[in-house]
Amino acid sequence: MPEQTQPEQRRRLNVNVGVLGHVDSGKTSLVAALSTHLSTAALDKHPQSQERGITLDLGFSSFTAPMPEHLARAGVAPADSDLQVTLVDCPGHASLIRTILCGARIIDMVLLVVDITKGIQAQTAECLVLAEAVTEHLIVALNKVDQLPVEGRTKAVARVRKRLAATFAQTRFAGCTMVPVAARPGGEGGA
Repeated sequence: MPEQTQPEQRRRLNVNVGVLGHVDSGKTSLVAALSTHLSTAALDKHPQSQERGITLDLGFSSFTAPMPEHLARAGVAPADSDLQVTLVDCPGHASLIRTILCGARIIDMVLLVVDITKGIQAQTAECLVLAEAVTEHLIVALNKVDQLPVEGRTKAVARVRKRLAATFAQTRFAGCTMVPVAARPGGEGGA
């Protein structure tokens, strides 16, 4: 019997991204839309999470992409390696801040999810303070753009970006990237 050879394992650089935001901003829906690999704790599988409709514990999932050229050029990782992004889905409810703090130790950067129809809410502000304490890197997902009227959507997104930019200018995240998204196009709510 011929010896079977294993396909060559590519090296991977892992980046842990804390997904933070106010309860019902669409964090878990966005994680579900981005992920290709789910842990047993991903996407609110805990029975109480499903019963209450909110994230109660940290969830872990990931996706893999080719190494971005700018990271390979900077010598962060070889060009022939992969970038694995592990998404740490954090609860958005204020009473669960301890759970978020447990995940903070492994976070390399933060993806702050903001419901574009509501802007910065109480837990969004708390998550921004937490992000400042744990990382220098922040990307903002302006979620639920599909809920804005098509007529005037572009202007509405620009208005929200301008308002948020003024808030972020007072933090270490001045000039951060803000990306309009629809984690569940046509969907209602979503944790």
